[in-house]
Amino acid sequence: MKIYEFGLEHEKTFVMFQCAAEPWWVFKASAEAMARDYHVYLVIADGHDETGTEFVSLEKNVKDAADALRQRGVARIEAMYGVSMGGASVIRFLATEDIPVDRAIIDAGITPYPYPRFLCRLIAVKDWVMIMLGTKSMRMMKLAAPPNRWTPQGEDPEEHYRKIFDFEKHHFTPRTIWNVFWSTNNYAMPDPVPRVNTRIAYWWGEEERKARKNDLAYTRKAYPQTIPKEFPGLAHAELVLMFPERFYREVTRFLSEE
Repeated sequence: MKIYEFGLEHEKTFVMFQCAAEPWWVFKASAEAMARDYHVYLVIADGHDETGTEFVSLEKNVKDAADALRQRGVARIEAMYGVSMGGASVIRFLATEDIPVDRAIIDAGITPYPYPRFLCRLIAVKDWVMIMLGTKSMRMMKLAAPPNRWTPQGEDPEEHYRKIFDFEKHHFTPRTIWNVFWSTNNYAMPDPVPRVNTRIAYWWGEEERKARKNDLAYTRKAYPQTIPKEFPGLAHAELVLMFPERFYREVTRFLSEE
C-alpha cells in the first residue's frame, strides 16, 4: 500500500480510497482539488502502484490504511471518500476501525454478494476474464471506455490511453485482478454492523442505477443515516475520474451541510 499526501498545510483530513484496476494517478486531479481545503490522504491499494506488490484482500486494504493513518498521527478523520472498491473500503472501515470519521461519501460502493458461493465464483471468473482481456488489448480498453468520454479535459486521448495501458500491462498481475474482484464482492462485515455517528452519503451515477440498487439497500440497512444521491447523466466513477472541479464542489457541498 502507498499513501500520497496533498495539502499538508491543512489540519482537516480527507481520506480517499481508489476504485479497482485503475492506476493511482487517475485520481490525482480530484485529490489535488480537495487539497485546497484539506490534508488529503490518497490511499492506493497494493497492486495498484509501481512498488511491485499484489493485492491480497479488501480486509487487508482497510486494516493497512487504518494502521498507516495512525502511524501518521491521524486520530480523527473529518471526511472520507471511496469509489467502487474504495466505497467498499469505506463501508468496512466505518464498521471495523476505531478511528472516528465525521463524514463519509460512499460513491457506488460495492457490498458483499448475498449469492451462493458457487455463483460468486462464476461472477469473479467473468470479471477476471474481462479485466485481463482489457489489460492485453488497447482495442478492448477503448471499446469498454470510449476515449471521447473517458479522456480527461486537456489530455490527448492516445497518450492518455497508452499510459493507462502500459501501466496496467506491467503492474496488474493476474493474482491482483482475481483477488480484487473476489474480495471486493465477498468481503466480511461484522454482524450486526456497529452503529456509528458518521454522517454518510451514498452516491451513484444515473447510468448505473440498476447495478447499485442492492448496494444502496445494503448500505442503508447497515448505516440507516445514509443519504442517497443520484447524479444525472454520469456512469460508474465518472465524477471523480473526469470532473475534478465538479467533484470538489459536490464533496464540499456535502461536507458543509448542516
